Amino acid sequence: MHRFAIAAVAVAISSSVAVSNGTAIAATDNASPSTAKALNDPTIVAIFDAANTADIETGSLAAEQGASKEVRDFGAMLVRDHKAVRQQGRDLAKKLGVTPTPPANDQSAKDHAAAMKRLRGLRGAEFDHAFLQHEVAFHKAVIEAVTSTLLPAIQNAELKELVVKVAPAFQAHMMAAENLDKKLEAK
Repeated sequence: MHRFAIAAVAVAISSSVAVSNGTAIAATDNASPSTAKALNDPTIVAIFDAANTADIETGSLAAEQGASKEVRDFGAMLVRDHKAVRQQGRDLAKKLGVTPTPPANDQSAKDHAAAMKRLRGLRGAEFDHAFLQHEVAFHKAVIEAVTSTLLPAIQNAELKELVVKVAPAFQAHMMAAENLDKKLEAK
């Protein structure tokens, strides 16, 4: 599977996330002063929005292109859930008067586009498996980055509360993707 796009989400979440063998690893001990400066609340809001938008797009693709009904339904559920969470983040940003500011030199949009291109080129069970593996890795990377980097950097209590509130949904999505992939492989 092409995992650099997944790792890029983690990199967008923190420039202190490294990639080893395609897996995102937190490297917060090596955080530079510029990393700390980059992770202010407006940047975190932008990252939160971008992560939800990315999963809305991959979920939408699965809802349209999934070979199995389970994958199409899972994709549609991702779209619904992440649209709702993204809107909560946007509403909070508006309430707080925060203008989302993406991290400097953010590659995540380009890497997400590459992952989408790869997924669009797959069909049938190959698409379903690649999509589900992408979702597992994506959610793992986001969960790790949120836990190790984002939450400690959030200054606003309401923003922190929102991120903490939605964290279990990211975990549930990751586990659902893992379980569905195993179920489809067993068929």
